[in-house]
Parts: sequence; C-alpha cells; structure tokens
Amino acid sequence: MIMNGDQAESLRKLVRVRRDRKRLPPVRVVAVTSGKGGVGKTSVVINLAYALTKLGKKVLIFDADLGLGNIDVMLGIAPKYNLHHVVKGKKKLKDIIVDTKYGFKVLPAASGVEEMATLDTPSKMRLLYEVDEIDEPFDYMIVDTAAGISSNVTYFCIASQEILFVVSPEPTSITDAYALMKILFLDYGEKRFRMVVNSAKDQGEAKEVYIKLSTATDRFLGLSIDYLGYIPYDERVGESILSQKILLEKYPFSPASKSLAKLAQVLDKRPLFEPKGNIQFFWRRLLGIDAEQYG
Repeated sequence: MIMNGDQAESLRKLVRVRRDRKRLPPVRVVAVTSGKGGVGKTSVVINLAYALTKLGKKVLIFDADLGLGNIDVMLGIAPKYNLHHVVKGKKKLKDIIVDTKYGFKVLPAASGVEEMATLDTPSKMRLLYEVDEIDEPFDYMIVDTAAGISSNVTYFCIASQEILFVVSPEPTSITDAYALMKILFLDYGEKRFRMVVNSAKDQGEAKEVYIKLSTATDRFLGLSIDYLGYIPYDERVGESILSQKILLEKYPFSPASKSLAKLAQVLDKRPLFEPKGNIQFFWRRLLGIDAEQYG
C-alpha cells in the first residue's frame, strides 16, 4: 500500500499510543495466497499454524478472506465477533481474537458481508493500526488471503513481510499464481515470493509445477521464487476437512501431515526478509520502535 502525504499523516495520527507500552519482539507476518481458489490454501494455513505451534511458536491466524471467511468453519468454532465489527468501529481488533484448542489463535473474518470484499483506504488503515495495537508476544501471524487478484488480496500481501504462494498442478492454478505475482511486482514492487506445491502426486510433478512457474517469472519479470517443497495428494485431507479437524492432529502420520510438518520447519529456518519500504503489519515491532520513540 503506497500512501500519499494525507494518508501518511492520517496513519501517524492513528498510531500515537500510550507511552507506557512495552517493546515487544518482531512478529513474522506471512501472507498465504494463491491467485486461484480451490487449491487447498486455507487447509495449508491451518495445518501450518498447528505445526508451528508444535515447534513452540506463538501463532495468530488472520482470516483475510474478509467477506467469505471460513477459518472458523474449518475449525468448528463460532466467534461472537469478527473483523466486520472492527472495521465498523464497534470492537477493537485485539478484543476479537479467539483462542483455539490447538494452541494458536484466530482473528475471524465475516461471512456473507459484501462490503468487506473491497475495503476502502480508511478501513485498511484502521486494520493496520489495530494489528499494531495487539500486545501479545506472537512469533507468527499467518494471513490467509482470499482467492483472486482483488485489492484486498494485494493489500494483505504487500502489508506482510513474506508472501507464500500455494499452487496446485492444475494449469489454471499456475497461470493465476503468475498473474498475481505479475501484479504484485509491476504495481507494488514486490520481488520476493515463496512457493509450496499442494496436492502433487509425487516430487517429480511438484518440481515440474515449480519449474513452469519459476521459468515464467524469471523470463518475463526477472524474478526468482523460493521453493519450500510440496504436499502430496492425500485423501485424508478431505476427511479431516469434513470432520472439522486439523489433519496434523487427526492423521499425524499421513503423507500430507508429514510434508506439512516439514514445511513448518523449512519456513521457520528461512531467514527473515528485510523490512519493505511500505508500511507493514506490526511495523513498530519490526523496526524495534518503542511507543515513546514515536509521536
């Protein structure tokens, strides 16, 4: 999100905070996106959050499919409040965080609220401010974006430190992922992308998907993609979704579960990207700024 002078000044007014606020460690913010829907992105988000929790990390899932959120449905929880209440100014974001029995926490989205599908700039700034006000010591915030290339999707990607693409072997998944990468690069200057291939029949098919996409980004955009691995097709993924259970808990030794656990380890070992030039979630923590240093 590139801001003009008036927007930046509005943000400065929003982010003035109490001087007694203590410094908190940086939060690693990872936007998980795809371009195309139906590639298993949300299932990857939930299982990745669970796997990171098992590694001892404190994790928050941000359901950024604002108008059609389904993290709560997949987890079998029924939040009383959601992000719509925050955007409308009825609740503070830190007050709608939901605990789960899996150890991680969730910021639930609304479902069936059309106006949330395309946020205006003041609403985006409110969310940016509200996220920065969260005073819990999270290690990760995993942002589950909507499918497609809407302004909401691009906003949540550029406001995150890292962008992780979930791509399936379907040709439309590869082309849609490329389309979103192209927009993020040409319109917003994003140059760093990570990628995981989901529902591949084997390592060979996953590598083929990666080669197709990375060849296109290298040739036409001059970008390379950080490949994190693949998750094999596994019938138990569907079974776990139907039962509203996390795959890694219900079937911890299934092929997909093992790959998801490895994905969490690989991601956690990757070095943290340097801060971007634009404003990001948890930006004060990222830059090591105390409340008394600002304002």
